[in-house]
Amino acid sequence: MTGIKFDRDKPQMHLLPPLATLEVGKVLTYGAAKYDDYNWKKLDKLQERYTSAAMRHILAHMSGEECDEESEVDHLAHSICCLMFKLEKKLQDGKDKEERIRKSEQ
Repeated sequence: MTGIKFDRDKPQMHLLPPLATLEVGKVLTYGAAKYDDYNWKKLDKLQERYTSAAMRHILAHMSGEECDEESEVDHLAHSICCLMFKLEKKLQDGKDKEERIRKSEQ
């Protein structure tokens, strides 16, 4: 018996690097415990603030500091998390704009 699954054009999620993804998950878990599960979505000037945060973590990494002192999680995982927040917000804003355009045409 041979099965069929039409997923050739879908994102190949198994390609995500598992160890790096786990580290980003640690950052998210730490942030959820410290603030709130989705606190990051509630920030004013999210793009600017997470650009600054990502840069601080990248610069700390470039200076030879491996882990964030407070969370004890790798600075690179923190910077990736910040960039993911920025990307999520950008994509969500684009989706919201599309929905508003469609609604106004009806």
